[in-house]
Amino acid sequence: MADAPTLPLDSQLCFSIYSTSIAIHRVYKPMLDELGVTYTQYLVLSALWETDGLTITAIADRLALEPSTITPAVKRLESAGFLVRRRNAADERQVQVYLSQRGSELHAKTGCLTETLLHRSGFTIPEMVDLNRKVQKLRDGMTKDAA
Repeated sequence: MADAPTLPLDSQLCFSIYSTSIAIHRVYKPMLDELGVTYTQYLVLSALWETDGLTITAIADRLALEPSTITPAVKRLESAGFLVRRRNAADERQVQVYLSQRGSELHAKTGCLTETLLHRSGFTIPEMVDLNRKVQKLRDGMTKDAA
């Protein structure tokens, strides 16, 4: 196959998504700092706000991250009082992660993230929902054969 010409960075979808992710993270960082969590910790909490009592592996799967990335975040969140880890009574090899009252209460304080994202993007809610669906479809297409 002949060498295909390289597209300029701004024409490469992968770079646009990557640089947008970094830009969103930079916007979120001061707000997350104020809440006392990192972005990875916020994602762990978000998974638990959806379904409390997940295992480390289930959290990692939900976030498309490795358990070795999740474990330190969970330990720091536990030290900060946002969650607790408990052995599964039915299978003591499994450790389940539960929100503490403080972790549950933090959820109400995270609305500023979505509000800021909408404001800074200039998108309407329907436009943001549509974009999110398209990005999820792209992600799902990129990962379907990997599983």
